[in-house]
Amino acid sequence: MNITHHTVEWLEDPFGMLTGERFEFQLYANVDEDDELYSEAGFYIRVLYLVDGDEEKVIHYHLHDRATGNVLDFELEEEEENLVAVYCGEHLPAEETEEAE
Repeated sequence: MNITHHTVEWLEDPFGMLTGERFEFQLYANVDEDDELYSEAGFYIRVLYLVDGDEEKVIHYHLHDRATGNVLDFELEEEEENLVAVYCGEHLPAEETEEAE
């Protein structure tokens, strides 16, 4: 899996009930043609990522078909999950509402 680009948004906690900060990433990725996730349109991964002091982690993710936006019924392999976590950690925004590509 190759992550080609992303968007990221800081998620506001309007009631102040949650600890840490949460970010929503959309990671756009490609895979080889022989991968079960392969489609011509490609896919993206919607990731909820937590930063709470020294703790940073993926809270949840969904894979989506890029052409339709539909959720794909697949889970990432452990190696791919680690890649996503590292990528998100390395691409946290400098400011709360920054978007990156």
